Amino acid sequence: MAPGIEQLTLAGRFPSAKRRVFVFGLLAAGLALVASLEGLHSWLMGFLPTAETIIRGRPVLGVLLFVVFAALSAMLAFVSSAVIVPLGVYVWGKTTSLLLLWMGWILGGICAYTLSRYLGRPVVKALSPGSAFERYENFVSHRAAFGLVLLFQLALPSEVPGYLLGFVRYHFWKYLGALALAELPYAVATIYLGASFLERQVYLLVGVGLAVAILSGWSLYTLHRRISEKQI
Repeated sequence: MAPGIEQLTLAGRFPSAKRRVFVFGLLAAGLALVASLEGLHSWLMGFLPTAETIIRGRPVLGVLLFVVFAALSAMLAFVSSAVIVPLGVYVWGKTTSLLLLWMGWILGGICAYTLSRYLGRPVVKALSPGSAFERYENFVSHRAAFGLVLLFQLALPSEVPGYLLGFVRYHFWKYLGALALAELPYAVATIYLGASFLERQVYLLVGVGLAVAILSGWSLYTLHRRISEKQI
């Protein structure tokens, strides 16, 4: 089979893998659109001082809720941390928000891995996209190389790898290392999306979205190449 046809076939077999590219692209486009509309942007910004006052009044609870929401977004397909990032950047700044978001995503990945490893398939079916899990289950094992697991983390929606790698009993510390490395660039990009939205930097919004789409697309393409060569 010609390489181009083979890659097209693989992409068709793994449609859910494209979601990370699509979500970041859609998010960047949506934020850029809202940021370009001065009236709508100003109206939304008007809610932030009130939210900041509430969070400042209960700082520990505010941090915990932010981290927990980020963790849930790494475990459940229908939860997105993008909705809380602009607020986090507004209240705590980019650096603190980045650390909290990254910590939350790592915590969510650990929870997904642990639930899947010790409670098995029923939990996986209940909490993860079943079609994605079934498609990739045959290509990943506990003997997978670290580099390929890192690629797997980069290419797929964050809620998929944790459940799958826990289910196949991949080495925990290797998983944790791959998880932390893979989530960091996405965390940085998400924080810059939030900051750019607050500052109405439309071109930066588009640039960050494009950079993430390139990273995700390259990771997905490379992962499918490895799968086609049966190297996982």
